[in-house]
Amino acid sequence: MKTPEARDPDGLEAQRDRLMDGLRAFGANYTEFTQRFAAWLGLHSTDAAALTEILYAEDQGSPLSPARLSARVSLSSGATTALLNRLEEAGHVVRTREHSDRRVVTLRSSPEIRPRAIEFFGPYAERMAAEMARYSPEQLRKFEDFLGHLRVTMDELLSDEYRTPGGG
Repeated sequence: MKTPEARDPDGLEAQRDRLMDGLRAFGANYTEFTQRFAAWLGLHSTDAAALTEILYAEDQGSPLSPARLSARVSLSSGATTALLNRLEEAGHVVRTREHSDRRVVTLRSSPEIRPRAIEFFGPYAERMAAEMARYSPEQLRKFEDFLGHLRVTMDELLSDEYRTPGGG
């Protein structure tokens, strides 16, 4: 943390601070967005976050397994199973066995939830696409590179320095 007088409003450090503040604010807004999705569906925020991960992975053509979902939402195996049971009972998720190894479970959104998710996330997707359209492909590549490096840095911090509570 820096004191206001220690900042140079036109310098590189100030620019980095503004970028970090923007990323933090975007993350907080995204969390709020997910919480509103949860309230809209009548779900706990953790359940809605998991459902969002399942929907997103499907949209990317890489449906999740319970283990991968567990890692994405930072829950234990047992807690993830309980969460999936709730989502399945609510009719939001189905577990399938699509792999040649029938022990592998794939998580899919139910046909009933997809239209509701599109209704909720549609305005978000449209506005984000419109905002990104303001930038050239080269600028977007630079953003991708920047965010990719930040993600690797965060992943490394989480698996090394911040692996357990207390930082050890």
